[in-house]
Amino acid sequence: MKAIEIKSKTNKKGHLKLDLGLKEADKNVKVLILMEEELNDENDWLKVVSNNPAFDFLKEEEEDIYTIEDGNEL
Repeated sequence: MKAIEIKSKTNKKGHLKLDLGLKEADKNVKVLILMEEELNDENDWLKVVSNNPAFDFLKEEEEDIYTIEDGNEL
């Protein structure tokens, strides 16, 4: 599968218009829209990180080597 990245901006009504000519005609495509998240404070950042599956490995028992009380290794 080939990916094409196009940077764009929504208008004042929140609409997005893509005007892109592709050499491939009559093909099925998938469109993925990634919105940048504005992180206003530390709590917003913590929510994003704690819900991101990329950090799920930190929930594994082998990664739990510090205590809450002192921050030292167990």
